[in-house]
Amino acid sequence: MWSPVPWRDVSITDGFWAEMQRRNRERTLPAEYRQCRDTGRLDALRLRWQPGQQPRPHFFWDSDVAKWVEAASYSLATHPDAELEAHVEEVVGLLVAAQQPDGYLNSYFTVVEPEARFTDTRDAHELYCAGHLLEAAVAHFQATGRRSLLDALCRYADLIGTVFGRGPGQKPGYPGHEEIELALVRLWRTTGERRHLDLARYFIDERGRQPLWWEVEEQARGGTPGHFGGLTKTMRDLPRTNQSHAPVREQYEAVGHSVRAMYLYCGMADVAQATGDGPLWAACERLWDDVTERHMYVTGGIGSTASYEGFTADYDLPNASAYAETCAAVGLAFFAHRMLQRDCDGRYADVLERVLFNGVLSGVSADGETFFYVNPLASDGTRHRQDWFSCACCPPNVARLLASLGGYVWSVRGEEEAALHLPVTGSARVRLGGRDVTLEQRTDQPWGGAVAVRVRLGAPARFALRLRVPGWCDGARLRCNGEPVAAPTERGYLRLDREWRDGDEVALELAMPVQRVYAHPEVQDDQGRVALQRGPLVYCFEQVDQPDAPLARALLLPESAAPAWAAFDPALLGGVVAVTVAGAVEEAETTAGTGHGSPLYRRARPARRPVVLRAVPYFAWDNRAPGAMRVWLREA
Repeated sequence: MWSPVPWRDVSITDGFWAEMQRRNRERTLPAEYRQCRDTGRLDALRLRWQPGQQPRPHFFWDSDVAKWVEAASYSLATHPDAELEAHVEEVVGLLVAAQQPDGYLNSYFTVVEPEARFTDTRDAHELYCAGHLLEAAVAHFQATGRRSLLDALCRYADLIGTVFGRGPGQKPGYPGHEEIELALVRLWRTTGERRHLDLARYFIDERGRQPLWWEVEEQARGGTPGHFGGLTKTMRDLPRTNQSHAPVREQYEAVGHSVRAMYLYCGMADVAQATGDGPLWAACERLWDDVTERHMYVTGGIGSTASYEGFTADYDLPNASAYAETCAAVGLAFFAHRMLQRDCDGRYADVLERVLFNGVLSGVSADGETFFYVNPLASDGTRHRQDWFSCACCPPNVARLLASLGGYVWSVRGEEEAALHLPVTGSARVRLGGRDVTLEQRTDQPWGGAVAVRVRLGAPARFALRLRVPGWCDGARLRCNGEPVAAPTERGYLRLDREWRDGDEVALELAMPVQRVYAHPEVQDDQGRVALQRGPLVYCFEQVDQPDAPLARALLLPESAAPAWAAFDPALLGGVVAVTVAGAVEEAETTAGTGHGSPLYRRARPARRPVVLRAVPYFAWDNRAPGAMRVWLREA
């Protein structure tokens, strides 16, 4: 097994990801704090709400606040900020003060429905909110060393452990929206208290048992509907929607709500790693294959339908109606990172990279203050980011992932070797070969293919370094101290095992031509179509870049290898590499001499006019003039 190098031990100091973190720190976190304050989420924690007052607290508001605290805590640990710290401690104080004498902590059920605590685990999100509060508490403790929130959430976790279980007087239930499973494992890793891991495993193991818990719970309520009212009654197969249709070790396909699925799979992977549960790992691997081989967009987005925000049939990946919720992309990044720790297989890192650069980053605007909930791969120009949502799960989810990105860069296996998954410019502190080692990284990704690692240590030591050759790269050159060197490839990583001395440097040059990408033949929306990718970035075509080629018409790329140019434009979208390619557009011809417009149908193929098309990284779309967008174009 491998272990991630903690985010506290990794610095990102320059380049692409440093800029993303700066924007997150300076623009996104303050904007999200203001939204939590102005929408009533913070006031709800003061427990002053009275019937008839507006806004009425919502039962998952606490999770939005918790994710913001988690994100802000990560940021404070790497970039101290007095104003941000004051806001964090204000919110932590509100959370701690809102805790009830028995340890319960949920603003909605404390003041709006105090008699309904833990009576609707399918819909009410109590355990989901508890999970995010647990994650916030762990991050706050790790960032500040203060125990106030951590101690409060330990008490809440202990209360939950008395309510749920298989013992006398306990409820044999589990959450309708998964999240607490992975959070409890994080709590166990922080406190060392085995009961938290045992409770996480209980929730994993109980899921899908018969009789179905939701039916038992509804009978106990006297048949009253849950907090989603009649909405759940319209779902074709509710147990599949929340992944309770079968015990988790018997699940073979990704079904239902995609965010819930990702959080469940993360919890499964965490418990499997912590306990050595082979069948649980095998289930994770099956589900991973199903997600990434049958249900994942080229951007790393997942979840095809808006009706239940989730998975549909195999290869059902519509572009314009794609749901691809930002939270689901964040969840897939979490899942990929966990799977990567099993055996350091580059296929997991490839998906991690794909979803980070495309499906996650598209969720936040260039100014860091507006957000996508849904991430389509085609638009008629009416899809735009918003400054907030009534269900605001996505904005703070992106913020916490970006703020903790350092934890995704390196992994170690004991003191024997370290693996670089995500090239960034910065450094990491690790223990290798019996020595304290600093690994200094430099890269110009995603715009260029250069990656270099310099080793800093006090005395020579023997250990191995692994550098990933991404799946998109067809040619890589490796040098050590300036000299070409051969290294074996293991699961997509070049492995150098040697005695290292202070100042040794290994450099990897990755080929990054513009590439054409084709979907599986059963993806109906993409049949006969092609997408462009360069390095880790998927590209899209926006109307603003095609003044002579309406995207509403058929744009085509020649089937032959048309020339494509990639060039960095510092004035475009804050500085990106744009791709220019020769293409064609079909003309709408008029009927000569009739005085009428273009006929709706005709026997002749429409004439094609050559055009030059420009594409920009998908993550950067909808930051300029409104207009249509396409990822996939027809191939002529």
